[in-house]
Amino acid sequence: MHGPQSLLARQRGVAVVTAMLLTTLAISIVASLFWQQQVQVRSMENQRLQSQTKWIQRGALDWASVILRVNNNSNYTSLDQVWATPLADTRLDQYIERERVQGENFNASLSGQVLDATARYNLNNLAKGGKVELTQVEVMRSLLTNLRLEARLARPIADFVAAGQQLAAVPERDDTGTTAVAQPRRSGAPMRLERVDDLLMVPGLKPEAVERLRPFVIVLPSSDTNVNVNTASPEVLAAVLPGSSLSEANTLIAQRQRAPWLDVANFKLTWKGGQADIEPKIATKSTYFLVQSRIRLDRAALDAESLVLVGGNLVNPNSVTVVWTRQN
Repeated sequence: MHGPQSLLARQRGVAVVTAMLLTTLAISIVASLFWQQQVQVRSMENQRLQSQTKWIQRGALDWASVILRVNNNSNYTSLDQVWATPLADTRLDQYIERERVQGENFNASLSGQVLDATARYNLNNLAKGGKVELTQVEVMRSLLTNLRLEARLARPIADFVAAGQQLAAVPERDDTGTTAVAQPRRSGAPMRLERVDDLLMVPGLKPEAVERLRPFVIVLPSSDTNVNVNTASPEVLAAVLPGSSLSEANTLIAQRQRAPWLDVANFKLTWKGGQADIEPKIATKSTYFLVQSRIRLDRAALDAESLVLVGGNLVNPNSVTVVWTRQN
């Protein structure tokens, strides 16, 4: 008599458990769908933020280009000019139109500065056409000494630069004309020097030495550039001026703070040292500059550095060309 009732009760119990399992499964599926949608929305927001930061960086680069064009009208380049004034951390909230989310803490800021790239020593000067320049090896040796690094590393660095310059180049047509493009490097072949970090490939040069060198050296496209005596640091200035010491370089810098040199002839009237048989590679006007920008936009962050060439176009002397941009 109790058999059919017990069976019915068990069937009802199974039905209840099945309904609960189906409900749990449905809830899990819905939750998963909502989670995927939330991830997609957040991904789209991140992409939009990254896109906006890149546009801000482009605007900052255009702003710097305008200042550099104005400065190019001067006959000399010095640290008391407008281009050398850094941009303090500036909030951009009121300048950026963006859909606000309730409760969101939206922050947008931009800071940056322009640096004279020719205030640093161009590592490509160490060789020309794949051959080491011995006079420039002496400059590098002096710079290493001024930075309290091993002077013997000057020759290995020069050999590394020269080996990279020996890479064959083939002409390639692009939108702007014919440019020389290096062929793909074979395994074991020399490496072309592209940035300061490449010095880590030089035998005997430790990472801490590369970091010590970083603020004082640069890799410019040309292998025949001059150091601007109006902007160079004491360490670089003493290195490029034959026979000069750090104390003499500091004296020269104290003098330029009162009045920058208008041309090289004017500088040589002040600089009494040196060797008559060695002509230093110096200038008072710069053509290469580094534009650095730091952008913070809500969760997104972008640090960028661009090398620009001012006045490299013979048709337009005030042109500003972006040589490269590196972001992180």
